[in-house]
Amino acid sequence: MSNIKENKTYQDFYVYVESQTLRPRTRETYLLWIRRLADHYPNSTLKQLGERKIFDYLVYIRDKRGMAPSTVNQGLVPIRMLYRDMLGRDWKLWRQFKVRRAEPLPVVLSRAEVRYFLKCVKVNRYKIIFALIYHCGLRISEALKLRPSDIDGDRLVLRVREGKGGKPREVPLAPDMLRRLRRYYAYHKNPRWLFPAVGRGWKGNCVSLAEAMYVSKKPLSSSAVQLAIQSARASSGINKPFSCHSLRHSFATHLLESGVSIRQVSRYLGHASLKATLVYLHVTEISEDIGREAQAKLLEEALRF
Repeated sequence: MSNIKENKTYQDFYVYVESQTLRPRTRETYLLWIRRLADHYPNSTLKQLGERKIFDYLVYIRDKRGMAPSTVNQGLVPIRMLYRDMLGRDWKLWRQFKVRRAEPLPVVLSRAEVRYFLKCVKVNRYKIIFALIYHCGLRISEALKLRPSDIDGDRLVLRVREGKGGKPREVPLAPDMLRRLRRYYAYHKNPRWLFPAVGRGWKGNCVSLAEAMYVSKKPLSSSAVQLAIQSARASSGINKPFSCHSLRHSFATHLLESGVSIRQVSRYLGHASLKATLVYLHVTEISEDIGREAQAKLLEEALRF
C-alpha cells in the first residue's frame, strides 16, 4: 500500500467520515475503499482523479474483478461521499452508473421443518439460541449480543439494543420462551451475557460447563453457532441450504401466513422500510393481540424440548 494516510485529501476525508453518524465498522470500511482506490492509481493523487478514472475503477471492480453487485455498491458509497459530498464534484457518473442487485428469494423452512430441525439440535445452549432466533426473528449478531437485562419479563418483550445500523427495537416474548430463557440463565448466571461462550479447554480446568459459562467474558461466537447449525442441518436430512438467517426468514413468513400485518412484522424484524419486508408475503392488517397470539403459537408448535 502507498503512503495514502499522509495524503491531505485522505486526511480530510478521514475527518469528514469521523464527523458522520456512522458505526465504527462502517467508517473503517469507507476508509479502506478509498485506500484501495488510491492504490489502483499510484501515480495520481486522490484530488487529481477525474470522473473518467473513477468510472473506470468502478467498471474494473465490477467486470474485471467480478465483484458482486452488493460489494460494488459498498465501494461506490464512500467514493461518492468523497468526490460528491466532500469535494463537491456533482458528476453525471453518480446518476448514470447503476448497480444491478440480484434479489434471490430467501430460504424459508416450513413449520414442520423448523420443529424437526430443533429436535435435531442436541446441545441445549444452541437449541435455545436457535429457538429464540426463530421466535423473535433475530439476526445472529443481535442474538449473541443479548444481555440478561434485555429481557423484560413484566412486559413480555425482548429488547434488541444493537440492531442493524445501531437501531434498537422491542420484540414480543411468549411466556413459554420467557420461562425457557430464565431456566437457561439460571443454569449459568453469567452477569454480562445471555449466551456466554464456554472457552477452549474448560474441561481441563476441572470446572463444570455452568462454571465455565459463568466466568466467561465473551459471548458465544458466531462461528460456533454456524458450526452447530451445519451439524444439525446435516443430521436433519432437510434438503435446503438453510442457515441461521433462514430461521429469521421463516419467522417473518410464518407470521405473515398467520395473518400478522406486514407493518408489525417489519417492526419486529427491525427493517428500515417496508420494502425489505415485502419479499416475504403480501400485506394483511391484524391487531397486536392477535399478532402476539400467532407468534406464541409458532413457538408452541416448534419447541417441544
